[in-house]
Amino acid sequence: MPEDFDDHSSLAPTVVMSILAVTLFVALILVMVLFLNHKPKSTQTAKGSQQADSAQAIQEAASPVILYPETDELVSGSGLHPDDFDFWDMYPEETATPEPTEEPEETAAPEDDPSTDGKHTLVQYADGKEEWVLISPYLPKHEYDFTKLVCQSDLMKYYENGKQVSYVGVDISKFQDYVDFVKVKKAGIDFVMIRLGARGYGTGQLILDEYFHDNIKRATDAGLAVGVYFYSQAISEAEAVEEANMVIENLRDYAISYPVAFDMELVDNDAARTEILTRDEKTTIAKTFMDTITAAGYKTLLYGNKEWLIKEIDMSKLTAYDVWLSQAADIPDYPYKFSMWQYSYEGFVDGITGYVDMNISFVNYSEK
Repeated sequence: MPEDFDDHSSLAPTVVMSILAVTLFVALILVMVLFLNHKPKSTQTAKGSQQADSAQAIQEAASPVILYPETDELVSGSGLHPDDFDFWDMYPEETATPEPTEEPEETAAPEDDPSTDGKHTLVQYADGKEEWVLISPYLPKHEYDFTKLVCQSDLMKYYENGKQVSYVGVDISKFQDYVDFVKVKKAGIDFVMIRLGARGYGTGQLILDEYFHDNIKRATDAGLAVGVYFYSQAISEAEAVEEANMVIENLRDYAISYPVAFDMELVDNDAARTEILTRDEKTTIAKTFMDTITAAGYKTLLYGNKEWLIKEIDMSKLTAYDVWLSQAADIPDYPYKFSMWQYSYEGFVDGITGYVDMNISFVNYSEK
């Protein structure tokens, strides 16, 4: 009622002002709440990004794990589709660990092949075995060029500057029976080596070749140069001297222009008395025989095949003597110096019945 206002007029303004103040405060609070609830999304994203960066920094500090960019960030503004990115490619591919390969075993360097190294020569033994033997650097080597050899009708000839500088010969014994030396000379033979005698390889008895005197007379009369050889089975120096003296005695009535050859060799398919000898003993016997012959004024030759000359005697002690090599071959492979070569055991020459040994001499002993 009015009368009542009138009665409380002193309190009304204060109450009204209080209510108004509270209302304004509440309104302000509501406005702030609304404002906060309607902040831009970018701001929230920025805060979220800051929080993520903080979390990432903490995580990186705690563990060295590689973090990869978000798909949205990669795609944004690039025109690419998320499928264009294969995140698995960002990891190294797992490959199978290769099994360790075995290293090849170290092998020793192959030894030089003796057949091609030029330091060895092949020796073929009578029993069929073979051996590559080191060539001695101390023995004189031959200097023949075998490309200059020419063989015509079993006659081997050697040429230098288009001129023949060799001589063709045959060696004979009673086993050739009667020989027509005139026909032999006409067949192109220059010299003949005639067996003078031998010592029995079983009995040790000295034997004069039963055809010797007839052969040397008729060969000389036919105009052939003549030399002789003796088949030795001496087992001592005394026997070597005995053999040499037998040769000297039987040559007393003849003039020979080719050498006296010492022939000691292995016996095929039988035992020989010389098999008891050592290499040094054989060497000494050969030297004794040839020294005795040389002292009597004759030229000498040491006859032998490759096995004999290399393995059975010591040529380093016999370098003063010429060598008569026996090797049936197109080209000899004996590395050391030799002056005569028996190159065939099955030659044919007019005037000789059956096979005959063929020889070439690189020295004209008639003028030596």
